[in-house]
Amino acid sequence: MEINNRTVRLLERPIGLPKKNTWSLNQENFDLELKENQILIKNEFISLDPAMRGWLNRGKSYISPVNLGDVMRAGTIGKIIESKNKNFNNGNYVSGWGGVQDYIVSDGKDFTRIDDNKVKKETYLGALGVPGMTAYFGILKEGNIKKGETVVVSAAAGAVGSIVGQIAKIKGCKVIGIAGGKDKSDYVKNTLKFDECLDYKKENFFNDLMSICKKGVDVYFDNVGGELLDRMMLFISKGARIVICGAISQYNQKPKGPNNYLSLLVNRATMKGMVVFDYAKDYDKAIIEIRKWILEGKLLTKEDIYHGIENFHDVFLKLFNGEKIGKLILKI
Repeated sequence: MEINNRTVRLLERPIGLPKKNTWSLNQENFDLELKENQILIKNEFISLDPAMRGWLNRGKSYISPVNLGDVMRAGTIGKIIESKNKNFNNGNYVSGWGGVQDYIVSDGKDFTRIDDNKVKKETYLGALGVPGMTAYFGILKEGNIKKGETVVVSAAAGAVGSIVGQIAKIKGCKVIGIAGGKDKSDYVKNTLKFDECLDYKKENFFNDLMSICKKGVDVYFDNVGGELLDRMMLFISKGARIVICGAISQYNQKPKGPNNYLSLLVNRATMKGMVVFDYAKDYDKAIIEIRKWILEGKLLTKEDIYHGIENFHDVFLKLFNGEKIGKLILKI
């Protein structure tokens, strides 16, 4: 079988915001004969996530960096074109780490079948994928929320933050979102039904934040880092939990740490980082519960989908310029 595979490969480790020449788009044609237990997958959807920026850097992290010359790492959903693996059939849809390319050959160990005719397939890159797992375990296990508590979520219109806040509402918390721009803030408050959402781009944002948080914050779920994290430390309650999920404001610059960390001491509070892969053995449980909430109409999902592998770089930048709501996906 002749395969015409377009790939996006990492050419250099960027300083600051990645440029077009950070990656190369290649046409790689080859003849393929599958070996025993292998499957050939044609990718249809590619997940674009803030964590991908960290994978471009050399250095110690929770996962090894993408090597120069390698296909860019990414979560994918694809269709099996040919199978010599008894666990998969031609036509099965699967999710896994297929990378930014048209096709991938695998032994199937890192791929999971999607047998679901009630939920859109692309939702398995969002609410039922890594972002949903991050939100579920981040707010329920690391945040340890309790009914009646006040929860603040940054990047509340994003793939993770939007799910975090909705789960906190389901569990009976008061939820305040922080998002960038009127459209996003309105979406979070009016569509996702957070109790409030503040626009950090407004001139009086920090005054509004101080006013709405004056009774204290029990859980702050942070996707942003930087100045916002520092300010939020001033509003935490006794015994508060700060969950460090991401720091998108810091990914393209030298990170700045918080100055107000003594608030953790004064309030006997905790600040802890979380990596979703630590909960991998419990993903199935989370998927069942989140899927139930989706089908019951208690949890809304939104996929922001763009087209064409040749547009990978431009779409990737939407993670950082604010030009997306919900889960960012590239369809190829």
